[in-house]
Amino acid sequence: MARLRFSAHILDVMEERSIEAEWVERTLSEPEWVEPDLADPGLRRAFRAIQERGDRILCVVYRDDGEALFAVTAFFDRGARRP
Repeated sequence: MARLRFSAHILDVMEERSIEAEWVERTLSEPEWVEPDLADPGLRRAFRAIQERGDRILCVVYRDDGEALFAVTAFFDRGARRP
């Protein structure tokens, strides 16, 4: 996997939402599926079920700048459906 960088925002929401850094890393390195972000074509959304949280689907919004993956935000997506 490319080098990973975290935005200040994602660090805040990870703490607020009890999202572990390892889950973000796992979601980006081994996503179950990836979709474009509809609001910003420069961003992608990676999804993965997190076993430690009852298989809830974690969504990590990120940008690949060619040198690193820049994680912007993360949240458990209640409406996510596997393709």
